[in-house]
Amino acid sequence: MSYSTQQIRNVALAGHPGAGKTTLFEALLHAGGAIQTAGSIERGSTVSDFDPIEKQRGHSIDIAIAGVDHAGIHVNLIDTPGYPDFRGPALAALAAVETVAIVVDADGGVEYGTRRMMEYAKARGLCRALVVNKIDHDGAANAQLLEALRETFGPECLPLNLPADGGKRVVDCLRGGGGDSDFGPVADWHRRIIDQIVEINETVMEHYLDLGEDGLAGEELHDAFEQCLREGHLVPVLFCSARSGVGVRELLDVAEQWFPNPAEANPPPFRKGRGADARPIEAVPDPKAHVIADVFKIVNDPFVGKLGVFRVYQGTIRKDTALFVDDGRKPFKVGHLFKLKGKDHVEIDCALPGDIAAVAKVEELHFDAVLHDSHDEDHIHLAPLDFPKPMFGLAVEAASKGQEQKLAAALHKLAEEDPCFAVEHQTETNETVVRGLSDLHLRINLERLRDRYGVEVRSRPPRIAYRETVSAKAEGHHRHKKQTGGAGQFGEVFLRIEPLPRGGGFEFVDEVKGGTIPGQFMPAVEKGVRQVLGSGAVAGYPMQDVRVIVYDGKHHPVDSKEVAFVTAGRKAFLDAIAKARPQVLEPIVDLEVSAPEQHMGDISGGLAAKRARINGTDSVRGGEIVIKAQVPLSELEGYAAELKSITAGRGRYSLDFSHYEPVPPQVQQKLVEAYKPRPEED
Repeated sequence: MSYSTQQIRNVALAGHPGAGKTTLFEALLHAGGAIQTAGSIERGSTVSDFDPIEKQRGHSIDIAIAGVDHAGIHVNLIDTPGYPDFRGPALAALAAVETVAIVVDADGGVEYGTRRMMEYAKARGLCRALVVNKIDHDGAANAQLLEALRETFGPECLPLNLPADGGKRVVDCLRGGGGDSDFGPVADWHRRIIDQIVEINETVMEHYLDLGEDGLAGEELHDAFEQCLREGHLVPVLFCSARSGVGVRELLDVAEQWFPNPAEANPPPFRKGRGADARPIEAVPDPKAHVIADVFKIVNDPFVGKLGVFRVYQGTIRKDTALFVDDGRKPFKVGHLFKLKGKDHVEIDCALPGDIAAVAKVEELHFDAVLHDSHDEDHIHLAPLDFPKPMFGLAVEAASKGQEQKLAAALHKLAEEDPCFAVEHQTETNETVVRGLSDLHLRINLERLRDRYGVEVRSRPPRIAYRETVSAKAEGHHRHKKQTGGAGQFGEVFLRIEPLPRGGGFEFVDEVKGGTIPGQFMPAVEKGVRQVLGSGAVAGYPMQDVRVIVYDGKHHPVDSKEVAFVTAGRKAFLDAIAKARPQVLEPIVDLEVSAPEQHMGDISGGLAAKRARINGTDSVRGGEIVIKAQVPLSELEGYAAELKSITAGRGRYSLDFSHYEPVPPQVQQKLVEAYKPRPEED
């Protein structure tokens, strides 16, 4: 099928683990004729879960993309992982779609993953729909679930269809407006939807009041419906059963009739320039305009090489198109252009605005790169997604000597693929530390190291990412004077330091008057100060949230050199820190624990022993509770095993970085005593 931008729909399936996203993905592909038979997770035959680790574990750990043609439209579907451990790829997919369909388990109700993905999609300005799956299960309480969704997310959640005959079919609430459902007559819901749609637009409201429903032309109703979706005034609820196929074709019909095409959705948040000078720009979905596309996925395929998956926002990309990456001056030529169908790559001739495609073997590509065909599009970027900060860490080293370079290259490739997987080298401990969203997230990546790249590693817990700061103002001074025969070294620095608000970073201020420190030596003073920032002063951790003001000093016309002022700046800073009540800061994380209600006491007691502050609990359907707390990250080592033991494997948790705060005095004393600074040379 050939199609235009107006015939494209981009839809991400998101939601809580186990809601049936992958099964629904298969059912939609089958209903649209893209595959002959829907695959099975149990048999490991799905289009989306093609990675060997996904097949082994029985759940998604990365996004998968496939297209389906239906009723004159082309739907790019993205199946996203539900586990919060793999939230990075799921959130990255939000940059490529207009609509997020959050899949809800009719058995499980409104769960943690449902709430979080609704929040993410709303914050990104995306159209949202709630798809209730498994409506034909014996334990499905569909009517109660609809009320729970409306109570949780607001009265704008209204059903476009309702289950009937015990979930064996669905009836249309918007177009039909008559008949019975498992919830009773649909007329009441039909009226509520129409009332919700028409109140968004005064003209539509007038036509409705004057002429009734018959006065609403199809296009007028569509435009009002689409405006409701864009503004979050309506969140459609759709019922289906991916296993039996009930409501699946109707879901495709809704995508065709009501979901926005790329020209109708809220404009993507592109900006031109950096920092305070950046200004919003609009990417126009015009196939004849200059190209603007955004890379939202990198795949390092062992056979194809590096694959960059992108969404086209403006212009048309064809074979042999010359494209620039970000602000690069040298273009690359598109040799082959692909559409993805799970693990398969289908070659195509061109990609229009709104479409999703991929190019291979372009080493310059990276996550969130902007592709364009003119230097008029230099310095353009999408507003960054709000990814959770990777807080779990493991120190890793190659199990075999001589594989260090291979390990470094493999880790770099894994970090390219996942925006929530980071690799860093800790200079103070000479450790290579990988960081992710959970212990499971890291273990999966270590499995990939072994299976995909043939690198075995040893791992151990790393040092916690403590930080240092000061809690009072103080002054520091140092005179560096060294005579070794011939020309000597001389530099003297007076400075003040003061604490900044938490998260304030670092400020260096030059208040020297009268040239007591010549201007050419101020970068050397700052370099000395920054040496302390990197290595710490009391416990060996980087320093933050401090302002340094250099206000006086002395120099010698012959002996003053850069190295002298580096040393004087460093030691004056250390002198001031010692007087400014230095503190060690520890990372505090937001923790959410979901578990059966009967384990609440044991979980709360265990968290209290970890210096946790419990902020509240929520009850959800199915006898589950969600405990929200803030906990020092250092106290959570081994918590996965602890929670598994307490809840017999039924508990789960997720972390997001919150802030830094001072450690208790006894903890700081231990950290200071364990620190062995290198001897200072004068």
